Amino acid sequence: MKQIILHHAPQTRSMRSLWLLHELGVPFEIARQGFDKSLRDPTYLKLSPAGRVPALEIDGQRMFETGAITEYLCERFPEAGLGRAVGSSERMMWLVWVHFAETISQHLAALTQQHLVLRDDNMRSAAVMNLEAARLGKCYDALEAQLQSTKESCGMLLAGGFSAADISVGQAVYLGQRFRKLDQHPAVAIWFAQLEARAAYQASLPKEDEVLYTKDFYPAWEMPT
Repeated sequence: MKQIILHHAPQTRSMRSLWLLHELGVPFEIARQGFDKSLRDPTYLKLSPAGRVPALEIDGQRMFETGAITEYLCERFPEAGLGRAVGSSERMMWLVWVHFAETISQHLAALTQQHLVLRDDNMRSAAVMNLEAARLGKCYDALEAQLQSTKESCGMLLAGGFSAADISVGQAVYLGQRFRKLDQHPAVAIWFAQLEARAAYQASLPKEDEVLYTKDFYPAWEMPT
């Protein structure tokens, strides 16, 4: 098998790909990237033209975009059972939930910008923060409904059991809890606790000196008067 290299920055979308690789149990290397201007370096832009993580080098080629990486890896290593093959009764919903992770991440990106990137109060918007936190709650509502429907069978997003869909959405919820807690979504909380117990999830977590989010929770913010 050819070398697999994951370009990864802790507590970013690339955690999805890192967690998936650990679950697949295949050999790979990590090329650590800073969450900074180094992502605009011309050498890195050849791997990821938008200057984002992850980028994946595999089979002598390069990939970017987490959804595409997830689909490719699950097809490349079908024996792990983390995908759903074309023709499977769960294929459609597997694709839906794998890509729903990006819907959640759009709201997380806006919240991260407001809470962490825009450091001056006059640059921040209480309206944007509260709106995006509410939208994140709507995403949790969708997860709650789906998990309530599967709780009698397996408690994962698909009735057929744990898959890369749980990894993709689980990573988004891992970060989402910095901005909106799960206290009103009991099925999501139970599901996420199961994910936290997985060895591959634990292996994908950042070290103490690698965290971008220095707080466990960033509460709603109000413009100073």
